Amino acid sequence: MYFAQFYLDCLSQASYLIADERTGRAVVVDPRRDVEEYVADAEAHGFTVEAVINTHFHADFLAGHLELAARTGAWIGYGQRAETEYPIRKLGDGERIELGDVALQIMETPGHTPESISILVFEQPDDAVPYGVLTGDALFIGDVGRPDLLASVGVTAEELGAMLYDSVHRKLMGLPDETLVFPAHGAGSACGKNLSTEKRSTIGTQRRTNYACRAMDQDTFVRIVTAGQSTAPAYFGHDAALNRQDHPLLDPGTAARPLCPEGLKEARTAGAVVLDARSPQDFAAGHLRGAVNVPIDGRFAEQAGTVLTPDSDIAIIAPQDRENEVITRLARIGFDRIAGYLRNPGTALPALADHLTPASRLTADQLRTALTTDQPPTVLDVRTCGERETGAIEGSLHIPLAELPTRLAEIPTDHPLVIHCASGHRSSIAASLLRHHGHPDVSDLLGGYHAWHTTTRPTQP
Repeated sequence: MYFAQFYLDCLSQASYLIADERTGRAVVVDPRRDVEEYVADAEAHGFTVEAVINTHFHADFLAGHLELAARTGAWIGYGQRAETEYPIRKLGDGERIELGDVALQIMETPGHTPESISILVFEQPDDAVPYGVLTGDALFIGDVGRPDLLASVGVTAEELGAMLYDSVHRKLMGLPDETLVFPAHGAGSACGKNLSTEKRSTIGTQRRTNYACRAMDQDTFVRIVTAGQSTAPAYFGHDAALNRQDHPLLDPGTAARPLCPEGLKEARTAGAVVLDARSPQDFAAGHLRGAVNVPIDGRFAEQAGTVLTPDSDIAIIAPQDRENEVITRLARIGFDRIAGYLRNPGTALPALADHLTPASRLTADQLRTALTTDQPPTVLDVRTCGERETGAIEGSLHIPLAELPTRLAEIPTDHPLVIHCASGHRSSIAASLLRHHGHPDVSDLLGGYHAWHTTTRPTQP
């Protein structure tokens, strides 16, 4: 058996290629949209990709099933409850897919979504113990999939939670302890709240260490699993819908349009949002007025999908020679409306000097001083609820970054605003978004809450 895991750190997303080396027949599970890596790996080993299976309709990324089927001629598989605009093979509970000696067996594990499946992997047809199980978003390492993402489209979190209890406690925990666990996501994903950084585990380890896999009744399970979930990024609903639809394919050979300074201004005038993917430090030194800062070195796609909308045209300012990376990472969440990118930003931005502005950033001591004045600023905390439970700046307003675009009206505009996160990355995003929407006096806190908590005002003589 050939078994390969492909892990994408920026989306905490895992996909898999499984093949029988004797027959050369292969299956790809949960592929991302840029599929070249799977195709190249299969070609290098002489495999034929016969099927591409999605464990469920993903919400956090646009899957590559259509692209991979177009490249290889593979059929597309989903669980029995899936309904799509494109042809699929519906896979029933217990159905086996024979690749030769290697076989896959479908296990229906609804709960994260109604159509969710897991896939048992057998090295030999008569093996009593599976080599492993691809659990999709039903079971993570250290957690289980959140059951609340479909609550707004006719299925309640409680109904999905009951399904998930059955899937985890009666099905997945019914597998032998030595069965390896290969989830679709790891730490950082918004599809759960307590995911591990480990890329694989075993059923036995999860039975002992995963809080959601310990013996409990259904009501207790639903209560603890649904509690404390962070707000899902706004683009999740868009991607979940797109994954059902027969949408346009990603064409890696189509290059985005390079823009000169005048071209960038024209794109902005025509309605494009300027997305500046440089670091918060470079952005603060000087950026195009109204630009939204989402630094590329981080959870770029997720954060861009939080503060931008998929129906917006996007003009990109990227670090030198990284514009294609920005475009690919946006494409992974279905944001394809790229108006172009600024060519050679190091020399092009100075040519836009009349349209550039610095961004205000305060140190912790400067903020402490400002809070003692007659007109103290409003402090806005954009961390998650879980982060805020560890400590907060007294009197601060709390709106998690994922909720900020829909709660802008709650933020006062009649006096200065200082935004903070944990370290200063998300606060730069939030501050730029508020400036984009016309807030007149916005700063962000250098070093975030960590700097506030660990520094003290020097003792006065």
